[in-house]
Amino acid sequence: MKKKKEKNDSRLYNKNFLQACSNAVNGIIYCATTQTNITKQLILGTIVMILSLFYDFTTAEFLCLTFAVFFVIFAEMINTALETIVDLYVDTYHPKAKIAKDVGAGAVVLAAINAIIIAYFLFFRETEMSQMANSLLNQVLSSPTHLGFVAIILTVIAIISMKATFKKRDIADGVKKENFLPSGQSALAFAILTAIFLNTRNLLVFCLALILALLVAGNRYHDKKTFGEILFGSLMGVLVVVLVYGLTIFKM
Repeated sequence: MKKKKEKNDSRLYNKNFLQACSNAVNGIIYCATTQTNITKQLILGTIVMILSLFYDFTTAEFLCLTFAVFFVIFAEMINTALETIVDLYVDTYHPKAKIAKDVGAGAVVLAAINAIIIAYFLFFRETEMSQMANSLLNQVLSSPTHLGFVAIILTVIAIISMKATFKKRDIADGVKKENFLPSGQSALAFAILTAIFLNTRNLLVFCLALILALLVAGNRYHDKKTFGEILFGSLMGVLVVVLVYGLTIFKM
């Protein structure tokens, strides 16, 4: 009896770091699938990252912008978790339950106000379109590292959006089935690999990064991901980075 209880309790704990990461990703996908506000915030985050290419941001400014984007999504996820817990224990209207939900919503509002203030000071300091176009060329040519970070962030958003789309179909059908889900870890690994190569153009560094990317892909195959899912995810990561860096060639 004791062994059975311990076996059931083991489901409450992560067996290893990879399982913890997988559960965390599942939480993000759940929010992106079921929470309309988070879906909108992911879309706005994508737009903001693309617009950042048009401005000559310093490292500190870009970090502030990235923090503002992710902090809004973080606050919305905390609010979702809080509402879920409240609904789990409270079936009827209760003043304290209302306070808990209102406080969570207030945290999201404060995060959004913070993001708006940061966006205003970063994006509206230059008003002329000619200055914006010139800063795009200067930024792309002088700081390809910035492109790398933007490309990787866009890859993460693309992964979440794609997985959320497939999960949403499962929820709509009401039937749990095995769908084709591109490997997010493979996509991220090969996106980083591509960004490293385009920034360094060093064969040794590329080979070392390639080994790490292949190890990630091999680990996903060991975790019962199909070869097609791993290949599709890897190609998606490479494609997103190449498209972002392709802006440089197009502009030149």
